[in-house]
Amino acid sequence: MIKQNNKSIETEIDLRKTDKKSIFNGRVIAFFILVTPFLFYSYKSLPDVKLWETFLFSIKTDFYSWFDFAWYFVNKFVPLYLLLIWFFTCKHWWHWILLVPIGMYSFQLWGILNENIGLDELELYLLFPLMMVLVPAVYLIRAKLFNQISGNDLIAFEEELGTNKTVLQSRKRRRAVL
Repeated sequence: MIKQNNKSIETEIDLRKTDKKSIFNGRVIAFFILVTPFLFYSYKSLPDVKLWETFLFSIKTDFYSWFDFAWYFVNKFVPLYLLLIWFFTCKHWWHWILLVPIGMYSFQLWGILNENIGLDELELYLLFPLMMVLVPAVYLIRAKLFNQISGNDLIAFEEELGTNKTVLQSRKRRRAVL
């Protein structure tokens, strides 16, 4: 018996192009992650002086030395760098919650660049409104997805949110669904 080949040659060519593009993107992302240790230890190349003088420029810092400034900067920049790579490459629904540590490291890095002495004091007050929006939004997205998976409709979900239950009743409900 002769089987007919239903595969299209054009589709195979298109798939190969997509594969080459995704391989290239994967290599670029892998290169950015590979560079991370070099970025992290780049602070060791700066001098341990407060006033850095070269034949091109002379620059002063409010930190103890340029070495210390670079150490603080790199210790905030590298995690932010890796979190941004994770955020932009993650395909899961929960990746929006990564904006909380991204915001935290961003505020800390901004404090270092402004050479504030109280490095980690103000960002909690600035990060709190972001957390007040993101955390409930991500939880509601998770709850809606969980209800779609378990087969409940949206009206029953809203009714369940509106009812007052004890902790014991809500735990029994979760165990029954799982």
